[in-house]
Amino acid sequence: MAASTLEDRFGRLSVRDENREQQKPKVKAISTTRSQDPGQPTLLKIALQNREQKTSATARREVELPASPTQKALPNAEKSNQESQAQAEGKTATLIERPIKAFHLGMFEIGKPLGKGKFGRVYLAREREYGFVCALKVLYKSELQQGRVEKQVQREIEIQSNLRHPNILKLYGYFHDSKRIFLILEFAGRGELYKHLRKDTRFPEWKAAQYIAQMASALRYLHRKHVIHRDIKPENILVGIHNEIKISDFGWSVHAPNCRRKTYCGTLDYLPPEMIAPRNADNSYDEKVDLWSLGVLTYEFLVGEAPFEDTPVMTTRRIARGDMKVPSFVSAEATDLIKKLLVIDPDKRLSLEQVQKHPWIIKHCQKAEIVAKSKEA
Repeated sequence: MAASTLEDRFGRLSVRDENREQQKPKVKAISTTRSQDPGQPTLLKIALQNREQKTSATARREVELPASPTQKALPNAEKSNQESQAQAEGKTATLIERPIKAFHLGMFEIGKPLGKGKFGRVYLAREREYGFVCALKVLYKSELQQGRVEKQVQREIEIQSNLRHPNILKLYGYFHDSKRIFLILEFAGRGELYKHLRKDTRFPEWKAAQYIAQMASALRYLHRKHVIHRDIKPENILVGIHNEIKISDFGWSVHAPNCRRKTYCGTLDYLPPEMIAPRNADNSYDEKVDLWSLGVLTYEFLVGEAPFEDTPVMTTRRIARGDMKVPSFVSAEATDLIKKLLVIDPDKRLSLEQVQKHPWIIKHCQKAEIVAKSKEA
């Protein structure tokens, strides 16, 4: 891009300017829904078929991006659907596959900023041709190099683009220019869970239980794929339009088929004892670090603060000893779940399957199902 910074580019960007350049009809505002011809490919289909075009040699030297999978034709089911539709309309049942274009910034209308992290800025966006609403995360290559996190971003893209679960934020695709990397992400309409928690101070038990049940489901999915998240916390969880949670930010995640890792990473308040004071001779740990973080998350949902929150030195000591006390206003059932997750010995922590079957989870999730069914009736 000719603009020197992203802020300069977006500062000058208007829907009118972009539309005049591409000779597209004007669109007044970004909405989260839009009717669509079922025969047309969606952005998701384009992203899955086109992830990604080959990166230029210049850009590849700066920040290495994941290798691009070979483009595939539309699935047979999609072909069959289009053929059936053509026959119903009295047309010849011939599938015409449209050429797939590489992603670029001009394909999107840019909306309001959604958030800002250490290395990325996120904006609401809409793909122009099909009206697909998404979030566009922008990363500067120079900042990634200065922070020495190029491999971390590459790993994030590789892992998240292969995940499909209702409680995990989808990464549809990515593209880049000489200075920036753009990630096309699912739009979570209600924003960061952290902000909701700060606003409410703490969640009622029914809401916390439903969130933890969704977290357990998502983590079971990740662990079956040999992915350890390693940075579970409210700041890395988003809330969808239907109040469902979405795990995001896979910057510290790792694909570990042998289930053992040694890297010290994550957020101090959520670090497990095996990272603070390694128990093995090789200082390794496994996916059970996410179980500890789930226990910390449950506590914070119900109490409003992390269980080991203190000065950095004291937090480290308290985590190593498992030194925490659950307030009396937390129910006995919730307290039981927390204590069975915040166990120093990783092998003795409650499994995710057991979390999903825990009485506290069952109690509140069954109530939610009953209420939902009564509303439908």
